[in-house]
Amino acid sequence: MRLIRRRARTPAAERFAAARWPPANLPWRRAQWCVIDLELTGLHADGEIIAIGAVPIRDGALILGEALYALARPERPPMREAVLVHKLRLADLSEAPPLDDAIEALLDLLASRVPVFHTSMVERAFLGRELRERGLRLPADADTEELGRRWLRERDGRAPNGLPLARLASLLGQPAEDPHHALGDALTTAKAFIALASLLDARSPQTVGSLRSVEGLPRSR
Repeated sequence: MRLIRRRARTPAAERFAAARWPPANLPWRRAQWCVIDLELTGLHADGEIIAIGAVPIRDGALILGEALYALARPERPPMREAVLVHKLRLADLSEAPPLDDAIEALLDLLASRVPVFHTSMVERAFLGRELRERGLRLPADADTEELGRRWLRERDGRAPNGLPLARLASLLGQPAEDPHHALGDALTTAKAFIALASLLDARSPQTVGSLRSVEGLPRSR
């Protein structure tokens, strides 16, 4: 089991800690969001983040000019099963900066924005660990898998137990970006989020609180 290492607060961490998060009653298009996807060395407890893709959303639209894609050099080689998925070999990561650099950039992008993930359990586990090492906490997120299942229940009266990102994009009539690439999956998730929020909003007005996951605190500051 990996121990939590306490780190000194950096300027980016201080800005994140001081950020004000959108209130729950704010209409969703007036809030800022940040869609995040991670690639990992493996899903085991000692797995490491080796790539981060992040796309901000403002006024209900993608802000591609501020998107983030960063590789990170791991302390241990990726598991073979993980390499077969994301195609990032140790040789591809040997010249990458340490993960701290990518986390610093992400903290600045995420501050004051509501995080969005697809199947947030995985991203929250690994990203949450990095934030805890810095004395920070990941705010409540929106999960496009959860929102997709909610949309299908409202539309069809039923929803599958699981909803992979590629399947969700197909159901929404959207082309998926490069799969199992952190920025590609972040872009696919971001487009799905905007589509789902718009579809749900057409049925009843959506707010930050109504689109966030029922789990994960704090919800606002």
